Amino acid sequence: MSLPHAFIAGIHAVRHFLERAPDRALVLYLARDLRAGESARVRELAADAGVAIEHVGSAVLDERVPGVRHQGMVLKAREAPALGEKDLEALVRASPVPPLLLILDGVEDPHNLGAVLRSSDAAGVTAVVIPKDRAAPLTPVVRKVASGAAESVPLVSVTNLARCLKQLQELGVWTVGLDESASVSLFDTDLTGGIAIVLGAEGTGLRRLTREHCDYLVGLPMSGVVESLNVSVTAGICLFEAVRQRRARID
Repeated sequence: MSLPHAFIAGIHAVRHFLERAPDRALVLYLARDLRAGESARVRELAADAGVAIEHVGSAVLDERVPGVRHQGMVLKAREAPALGEKDLEALVRASPVPPLLLILDGVEDPHNLGAVLRSSDAAGVTAVVIPKDRAAPLTPVVRKVASGAAESVPLVSVTNLARCLKQLQELGVWTVGLDESASVSLFDTDLTGGIAIVLGAEGTGLRRLTREHCDYLVGLPMSGVVESLNVSVTAGICLFEAVRQRRARID
């Protein structure tokens, strides 16, 4: 059975895809009015990978990735095989350092997922985990916002999030859920071991069953009038607090 096709849009996303997964690239579509300087590196990578280049009108690109700011460039590629529970276990066991995972419970905005993947790439996250239901899928919008991180960060889709949390706990990974009502601060929590940070959707937070399966519930100290932060902002804060603690321990 052949894998579905993916469309990657935007100069940075296309360039990163061609650098990291050239064997999956099929056709590079370039707008006829795209300036040569803007696409020089991408053209070079496509040529090295033997990828066909087609010059088309902007309307064709708009049709390939509706609603996405493609910057005059869209790449058609083979989608990577989907990752599941068994892949997650393999990633955790193979990690050369204590694994750092990010679990998203009910995050359905593709812009948020893309931003989370970008922060996860920067923080060296082992994998991002999402449920198969009530979650943003990997779309051209996600890939554009992720700016290449959609190809570097393993995105694992699981059927049952509560069961996944239990699986991680059995693998020695502590699960830390973000909850605005928690009395313990994230900054007072040890994040140096194998950790899975669990974030809920904006407005609703963690679902009850997810919350109940977390080892710890922690919050962010909020000084202003807002009650919560955007989930991608929260993810960045949590991940880099873990990075800070881990580097401090090494030093």
